[in-house]
Amino acid sequence: MGERQGVANVERSGLGNTPDTGSPPGAVGARTSRTRMGLAALWLLAGLLAVRQAAAVLRLPPDERLTDLETWIGDEGVLHVSGSLYDGDSFTGTPFSGLVLKPLTRAAEQSLGVAWTFGTLLLVVVLGLVVARALPGPVSRRTSLIAAPLAISLLVLSLPVRNTFTLGQTSIIPVLLVVLTVLPRTSGRQTGVLIGVAAALQPALLLFAVVLWCIGRRRAAALAGATFAVCSALAWAVMPRDSWTYWVHHIGGAGLGAPADSLANQSLHGLLLRIGLEGPVELALLAVLAVAVAVLGLRRAVHYAQDGQPLLAAAITGSVALAVSPTSWQHQQLWILLAVVGRVGRRGSDRLVWPVLVVLAMSLNRTALLPDIEILGHIGYNAPLLAALAAACVVPFLSRTSPHWDAPEPTPVAEPARGRFAWVPLLRFIKRPLSRPNLMLELMLIRVGYFAYSWIRGHAPDERSLAEGHGHQVLSLEGWLHIDIEHWFNAVVADTSWLKHFMNWYYSTFHFLIPLSLLAWLYLRRPATYRWARTPLAFATLLALIGFWLYPLAPPRLMGLGYVDTAHGPQDLNNPDFGALTKLSNQYAAMPSLHVGWSLWCGVVIAIVAPYVWAKVLGILYPLLTTAVIVGTANHYVLDALGGAAIVSAGFGLQYLLLGVGRRPHEEAPPLSAAVGAAVARARGLVPGLVRQRDGQHDDAAPAGEGHPAADGPQKGDQPRVEQHDQRV
Repeated sequence: MGERQGVANVERSGLGNTPDTGSPPGAVGARTSRTRMGLAALWLLAGLLAVRQAAAVLRLPPDERLTDLETWIGDEGVLHVSGSLYDGDSFTGTPFSGLVLKPLTRAAEQSLGVAWTFGTLLLVVVLGLVVARALPGPVSRRTSLIAAPLAISLLVLSLPVRNTFTLGQTSIIPVLLVVLTVLPRTSGRQTGVLIGVAAALQPALLLFAVVLWCIGRRRAAALAGATFAVCSALAWAVMPRDSWTYWVHHIGGAGLGAPADSLANQSLHGLLLRIGLEGPVELALLAVLAVAVAVLGLRRAVHYAQDGQPLLAAAITGSVALAVSPTSWQHQQLWILLAVVGRVGRRGSDRLVWPVLVVLAMSLNRTALLPDIEILGHIGYNAPLLAALAAACVVPFLSRTSPHWDAPEPTPVAEPARGRFAWVPLLRFIKRPLSRPNLMLELMLIRVGYFAYSWIRGHAPDERSLAEGHGHQVLSLEGWLHIDIEHWFNAVVADTSWLKHFMNWYYSTFHFLIPLSLLAWLYLRRPATYRWARTPLAFATLLALIGFWLYPLAPPRLMGLGYVDTAHGPQDLNNPDFGALTKLSNQYAAMPSLHVGWSLWCGVVIAIVAPYVWAKVLGILYPLLTTAVIVGTANHYVLDALGGAAIVSAGFGLQYLLLGVGRRPHEEAPPLSAAVGAAVARARGLVPGLVRQRDGQHDDAAPAGEGHPAADGPQKGDQPRVEQHDQRV
């Protein structure tokens, strides 16, 4: 994998490069200053993440630290056993790894894992530096600067590396050995030895020798096979019983460790076992699938190696090895993360979809990736395997000969809008995209954003005495303002059967249904308005989380003052258990009310964009009806509703202050069929967005005051078009 032909040297420009003579000196100096600050921030982030990970391991009690390391240094570990390494089924490595890693484990035993932890951290840093050095060139100056700290940060955040730190595994070593071979100055002899040693530690990596053979580096491939054979033979000579157990009895380690059908085993074998197949049927199907994945994946790896992308070829080959191995545990899945180096998509905005998808799959657990629904849950459980299969066989990575490699179709953007005040906007360097965003990327970010919102809300302070004290403060203030109508209105609702059932249904249904439906409609029919509207919604939700954290508040139904919980009936306030609701939500996150906040956001957007008067009236009534429901069901106070209105107003205000965006864009709605087609095309990231022209007008008109066509790329001969609109928020 150290092939040099066709590989351009990576651009290694420093901060002191000669500035662009075509730019004003002041602008060049400002860009250089921002670059230095950004680079310093990235390195600081990488350092903090690395230190935090090491501290998270070292502050654990010694008996809970590096648990897999106990298979080496424990009373019955490798260092102390007199029989086979595999007697206890806790050791799953090859006999060669058991032979060469004993000295390292003695150091770990003597230092209680401190040396092991910092040694692993050093390996991660070295791997990040090597990955940054091995990027296919030429790369831009900015990419060459940020590659190393960004790679280290992503590695430290990934589940395989965190798992390796926590358990005390050594799976980073074979990955690093192979990645070293893609550096331009690695000789063929070094390549063969490094891959052979890596395969001796993890046998499936012998597939890299196959790739070497196919790209014409047959001496290196033969040397890799010979090195693997020598290492395995040495281990067999020193530990014949262990070698027989591993290679013959367990057929290359199959069946060692945890059960193969456990969720931790992200291989095709584990997947087939989890869906209920077993015996000869499962083995036959596994053989067919493994051969198909290996043939297709290795052919793609050969193609990209010959194309001058050896790091991507290594990631694809490693992903194939993960899929076809009998067992692929989490700490071995680092190959999938390396696949982010592949470029996918013709549009500039589509380039983020694949890297974000891989980073999320390799950094978050399955509940963060997808909702806990039966079908989606299975996808979440097998996300690493699916990502590996996608990298190996499906994702159409760009070739370096593609015209879109260095010049993707640009996303039309608007310069920062000037506000009424000279100091608005504050973030003048941000250019706002004008086209419809990639659907897949939007869905991923919405899902992860909602998971983060749920997690923060669930972990906000929930001390009962504090929350009830704040409840009394709210009631006292409302009494002083003469708006304390909660008790009276709640009694009316509780005594009116049809009203109670309607409000309970409304409270549990509309909170998510209406905002999500409105966002979907805006995305399909008003893409520029979608971008304008989603930002203040995100700001409002973030402000609400701050409110939940700083001011935990018991809702009326949990105050013990005679309010009726219309949905659950009387409750034991010492143990307020509301089933699944209690597990998902902090019961003392009442101020501000996001039910009112989100409904007010919906009402504002509907009142502005709806084409009919009756629709505008419904938009205005929606937050008013929501306010009545949250008070009538004893879930919120009147002041909570005012708090929800305040955060939405602040969300629109923040958008104006930061970005200068006050007016909503004026645009014509495209035909629904065209909008759906564009959304699907952009979700795939394979083709440019659809551009429809009707009577000389583009579907996506430019925002007010911004002259720019809203197609996916600038059209030759088009003239800037300025639209004015009077509606403001």
